[in-house]
Amino acid sequence: MEYNAGTPIYLQVINELKKKMVKGELKPGEKMPSGRDLAVAYKVNQNTAARIYREMEMSGYCFTKRGIGTFVSEEENMFQDLKKEMADELLKNFMHEMSGLGYQKDDIISQIADYKEDGENDA
Repeated sequence: MEYNAGTPIYLQVINELKKKMVKGELKPGEKMPSGRDLAVAYKVNQNTAARIYREMEMSGYCFTKRGIGTFVSEEENMFQDLKKEMADELLKNFMHEMSGLGYQKDDIISQIADYKEDGENDA
């Protein structure tokens, strides 16, 4: 993972873990990596890994069972709500940047409709 210098590393790792939860790579109730394993995987120190889990637990994304480990939240609707929240934030940032370039809403919609990813074929 490459880090953005403008955002604290622990927040970037939290965001990455939230993406994994939303995509189903970390499932509800699943045991998360130990703090040490998290630190190694994301190349952060163990204090940062502990902060990541502390922040995520305070937000309700995970819970800790003393002596057993940290687990992904089992709350059913959390991941759908989280997915919508993350999508809304991306869209808000996108719209702000496009408006900064002088695009109006209709122009932005047209740009999106016309956008083709690399390698995408016409149907």
